Amino acid sequence: KISFHTIRHWKATMLYHETKDILYVMDFLGHRDIRNTMRYIQLEKALYHPGNDQFHVRIAKNVEDACELVEVGFEYVTGTYVDGGKIFRKRK
Repeated sequence: KISFHTIRHWKATMLYHETKDILYVMDFLGHRDIRNTMRYIQLEKALYHPGNDQFHVRIAKNVEDACELVEVGFEYVTGTYVDGGKIFRKRK
């Protein structure tokens, strides 16, 4: 049986899958407590990431590069390397 909540769960799961932004999904759903939003994130991970450890990797040379990477869904991975670059990753 498909209900309003079925569609809401599907939309929230897909929205997180597309954006990887839990705060955006939390705001979209009108949740005040992030724990309520986490159930959609856990569902998305179970559906789309079972053992998937493949990533797109980029190196930010400066703050502007880092901001651009974060804006398109990359996450910060490590400290600064000898050449000054910082590594970011995003699941494929």
